[in-house]
Amino acid sequence: MSEVKLAAAVRTEFGKGAARKIRRAAAVPAVLYGHGTDPVHLTLPAHETTLALRTPNVLLALDIEGKGSELAIPKAAQRDPLKGSLEHVDLLLVKRGEKVTVEIVVETEGDLAPGAFLVENVLNTLSVEAEATHIPESVTVSIEGLSAGDSIQAKDIALPKGTSLVTDPEAVVIQILAAQAEEPAAESAEGDEAAAEA
Repeated sequence: MSEVKLAAAVRTEFGKGAARKIRRAAAVPAVLYGHGTDPVHLTLPAHETTLALRTPNVLLALDIEGKGSELAIPKAAQRDPLKGSLEHVDLLLVKRGEKVTVEIVVETEGDLAPGAFLVENVLNTLSVEAEATHIPESVTVSIEGLSAGDSIQAKDIALPKGTSLVTDPEAVVIQILAAQAEEPAAESAEGDEAAAEA
């Protein structure tokens, strides 16, 4: 997994007015917490942080002004509902070698058996435990040759080395359905009108 370095400054002003001022200065307010320590309020560079958060479960190497370097993973990001810009980020403090529980994206590959079938992603993510510095971004599942009635459970998915499943092993992640033929509703409606006119 990738490690992204970000310069961070400790925040001393709080509240909506202070947060707006930070965002106007092309920065984003953040809170770093974990390991039983007091939360540390930070400002991060907005552009670099936005780019870093495009990678799921990215490991952030924070160079905190006056406090040295810390490792963190994003736990929550609040975005402006209209602009989509970052409003605030919650970060979890982690140590090298430490295990953390995160959500990873489930991706599919391969072609279904011939016929009219649909793939239903019952779960889009899996909850897994992994070393903080080796969190997988996603897991890929083959749907090659599957047909209606087939399903893939969480326990059937091969996880990367050093990653263990937290999601219920019996949980259905993907199931294959038969495509429903649509009723020719438009034609029957026209026929009803013709009959009514006659």
